[in-house]
Amino acid sequence: TASQSKPNQSIPGPIFKTFQRTTISKFIDHRPPLHPSVDPCQVFTGNFAPVDELEPTNCTVVEGELPGCLNGVYIRNGSNPQHIPNGPLHFFEGDGMLHSLKLSGGQATHCSRYVKTYKYMLEKEAGFPIFPNILSGFYSLPDVLTYVMAVGRVLCGHINLMRGFGLANTSLAFFSNKLLALCESDLPYVIGMAQEGDIETLGRWDFDRKLFASMTAHPKVDKDTKEAFAFQCNPSFSPYVTYFYFNEDGVKQREVPLLSINQPTPIHDFAITKRFAIFPETQLVVEPTNVMLGRGMPVVCEQKKVPRIGILPRYAESDSNTRWFPVPGFNAMHVTNAWENGDDEVVLVAPNVLSIANVFHKIEKVHFSLEKLTINTRAGKVSRNILSKRSLELGSINPSYIGKKNRYAYLGIAEKVPKMSGLAKIDLEKECEVSRRLYGSGCFGGEPLFVPRKANAVKSDEDEDDGFVVSYVHDDSSGQSNFTVMDAKSPNLDIVAKVKLPRRVPYGFHSLFVSQDSLFNSNCSK
Repeated sequence: TASQSKPNQSIPGPIFKTFQRTTISKFIDHRPPLHPSVDPCQVFTGNFAPVDELEPTNCTVVEGELPGCLNGVYIRNGSNPQHIPNGPLHFFEGDGMLHSLKLSGGQATHCSRYVKTYKYMLEKEAGFPIFPNILSGFYSLPDVLTYVMAVGRVLCGHINLMRGFGLANTSLAFFSNKLLALCESDLPYVIGMAQEGDIETLGRWDFDRKLFASMTAHPKVDKDTKEAFAFQCNPSFSPYVTYFYFNEDGVKQREVPLLSINQPTPIHDFAITKRFAIFPETQLVVEPTNVMLGRGMPVVCEQKKVPRIGILPRYAESDSNTRWFPVPGFNAMHVTNAWENGDDEVVLVAPNVLSIANVFHKIEKVHFSLEKLTINTRAGKVSRNILSKRSLELGSINPSYIGKKNRYAYLGIAEKVPKMSGLAKIDLEKECEVSRRLYGSGCFGGEPLFVPRKANAVKSDEDEDDGFVVSYVHDDSSGQSNFTVMDAKSPNLDIVAKVKLPRRVPYGFHSLFVSQDSLFNSNCSK
């Protein structure tokens, strides 16, 4: 079922509202300065600053022509806080806003809408933030008091945690004929698209009450079997990670608690192959006491911890056959792809986050090293090759090759993730960069998304890169944003078309393209 996110009309209670706006405000005036990475006045500036919603607006093609085969909707998710708090707020914790571009017959229509989560609706009615920003951390007494206030609202029935408290700000997925907005702290929200290009939140999907609390923002959809594979993390108690999948009808199957993960670990992404599910465990761990004692973020880097990769059967019924392979110094937040090399080898391609201790507070100093790992499951050995000297993150491949051997990947050249100065095309077979494109001085894009020229029409491996790479690109100097379409097969990733957007689109996270046939013959059309 997809439940609507309408708040209880009694929220917020006058007592809570008065206390939050008076008593806590007195302490805020004397709080110590926040770290720049969680000070909203420093984080949400320039093209990271939030924007208002925008109804469907026609756009102008200012360069080239939109390919006639590019019919559907490009959507990018991102952090766009409804209210700027007086306390800490990391860029990862803003409310989710979807920025879409409907493409049809060479024409484009742009729209921006918040995902109407339960949290968003409560805070919209209140007129100020209600939920504490847990990931951003607690640094002083006002932050702890805000948390205590939220607990009080829960105990008094003003907040129903069974309806979730997530942001739906991270990514998008399409399976079981549903378009989903996702964030790993909550269940997915079902999104509807109107023929004229508008966006509507249809409700929170709990998979007929077979899934509680949360799901990864990076489910993997097998294009051949139509199955979707996912997991959830629990930062408080074991099992800390639980794996599961959905059949082609979207029915959730048996849960597999990964009991071999023996401490709370925030796994963000994973991979599948035809026979396996693969989990990269990093040096990041959860320290809940940091929040309760006002010591900062609950997620910290444990320097003595050795990263490892877990491999279990794709259709496992228990954790008993999971095997773990230590990989010192390999910290993967995102996975590009994985596949099998015969019976005894598994290949994993992923950006390695060097100096992962800085990923939340000094991300501009982090280098993302794209690596190709070959895991020999029989010998228990792991070999590693670096595929590029550039700092590469937020990538994509031809979606028909998820879980299968592929040759090409497209990744953003990191300036300050998610702000990308260009993109690079990597040949995974030759293990090198084969083309790149920089957006130009003062211009930055986001995740480069590969869109096949013809959906689900890969006839041979020669067709793998037959398509386009697309991204929103913003000019920091002029304040203008555009939608850029590049030829994925061309030697220099040549620009095919540019669409001038009616206003700037803030830098954000992950994106998705859904073909017109898939979208408007699904449960998402209106």
